[in-house]
Amino acid sequence: MKSILLAIVFLMVAMMLLCVGVIFRKDHSFRSQHIHQNARLKKDKIHCAKTLDKEAERKSAQKLNISEL
Repeated sequence: MKSILLAIVFLMVAMMLLCVGVIFRKDHSFRSQHIHQNARLKKDKIHCAKTLDKEAERKSAQKLNISEL
């Protein structure tokens, strides 16, 4: 029982610290964690899996011209 109460207290402290971080930020939000919005990854031309899949589909569609079939 003591370990469950300790875990609950730990989680409550963690949530309060997260809330303090949001309250005292100028824009009151978390930074985006998405790959496409990271400047360093953009510079290195690294994309997310969805974007890479779309690019691969476009390339394969260009190679395989459906109207010629």
